[in-house]
Amino acid sequence: MRIKNKHLISYFILLYFCLLVSPSFATNGWNAGVAKCVITPKENMWMAGYAFRTKPGEGKLHDLWAKVLFLEDSVGNSALLVTSDIVYFTKGVSDLIRQELKESLGLDKAQIILNSSHTHSGPELIGNNFRYTYAKHFDQLYETNGKYHKMSEDYSYWLIKTIVKLAEEAKHAKQPVNIYSGNGTVRFQVNRRSNKESELTNTHALKGPNDFSVPVLKIEDKQKNIKAIVFGYACHATVLNGYEWSGDYPGFAQIELEEKYEGAMAMFFQGAGADLNPIPRRTIPLAKQYGEELAVAVERTLNDDMQFLTPTLETNYSEINLRFGQSDLSARKQMEDIVKESSDFPDYDKRNAKYVLEQLNSGKNLTTSSYPFPVQVWKIGQQLILSLGGELTVGYTIKLKEIFGENIFVLGYSNDVMGYIPTKEILNEGGYEGTRAPVPSMSWTKDIEDNIINEAIRLVSETSYHYSIKK
Repeated sequence: MRIKNKHLISYFILLYFCLLVSPSFATNGWNAGVAKCVITPKENMWMAGYAFRTKPGEGKLHDLWAKVLFLEDSVGNSALLVTSDIVYFTKGVSDLIRQELKESLGLDKAQIILNSSHTHSGPELIGNNFRYTYAKHFDQLYETNGKYHKMSEDYSYWLIKTIVKLAEEAKHAKQPVNIYSGNGTVRFQVNRRSNKESELTNTHALKGPNDFSVPVLKIEDKQKNIKAIVFGYACHATVLNGYEWSGDYPGFAQIELEEKYEGAMAMFFQGAGADLNPIPRRTIPLAKQYGEELAVAVERTLNDDMQFLTPTLETNYSEINLRFGQSDLSARKQMEDIVKESSDFPDYDKRNAKYVLEQLNSGKNLTTSSYPFPVQVWKIGQQLILSLGGELTVGYTIKLKEIFGENIFVLGYSNDVMGYIPTKEILNEGGYEGTRAPVPSMSWTKDIEDNIINEAIRLVSETSYHYSIKK
């Protein structure tokens, strides 16, 4: 039967409309590209993370890596995930990376996640807003014309250029892929606030809170070859405390997976592990054991029924102003008490307090200002991913999962690590994680948790993710 001309015109108009609005007609689906590079320092520079180190790092257990995944959905929306074997991205380094990626690839902050594994066997970077570190090499590192300051400065700028170059390579290498998500489980994390490490051998039941989930993304090409394995865990990378470069247990897990899946790039992201430690610890065999346990959990998830993610990508980002819990007057009194010779504060706290006093004496307002805290949301198909800055405590994951569902991914240590991010409960309890805001030995205001959670809800609400808040 012939189609009349007006019906034929209507048919082509309808077809054109379908092509225009339907992602499934626009392309074959997802495109993705990967790139990686060794970032092990070539010089014996200072390591980050521990106060007791008395000399620079030397030698290596295995190489440190920066790894990049470029994603593009069916209509050309794109995003970039960067993972790295460093203790954290400082604000100065992070801002420069994102600025250069904006210029070279046209990506804005919402489209970029910079995550660090938080290995304490990696190099010290420059670029913090406040000049403090927990290490004994404070004066050497921050002596502007000093040898070790120059090493950290040169390394930081080299890392910035390297990550931008990797991003360009990953975009250039993009190819059609399918993406899947799932969650595994592993249980070597221990809540360090609720359990004393020295007493664990006589402890029969560990206390929480905890989050044992192992979130996994599988990226495979159209021939079903795995191109990238993105996985996370919430636990300090502090098994090792020596002087050799290594990615700690996340490094061993990535090595294990890349050996198991030839041609695949394994990328580890750190979750909300600020109050979670791997215990027992302090030996290389234990670091390998935890890495292998984590890799097995990932492998099991890869071979399970993972969720196929439709080729749609949404990204959202903001920076909220978090305030400090003390006035400059009370901060001065506290710092003066710390620096007294009779005080029992450790040397690094005294150095930090001395520096804060110098800033106050120069006329700077430290505590009356606020800090721009990054909150970020990605929706990859049906998979919701929230990435937050700072050393995020596990209570945030628990709260966000109550709101958005158990299968969401939560990343801490993303885009800027300025200090610990405690919950209201931790702030009320006090202790180490409650007094490590960007201004040394100080705390945030008590509304920090509500501000962060409410902003996450706002950003998610601007996406197409469906959820219902429990009353």
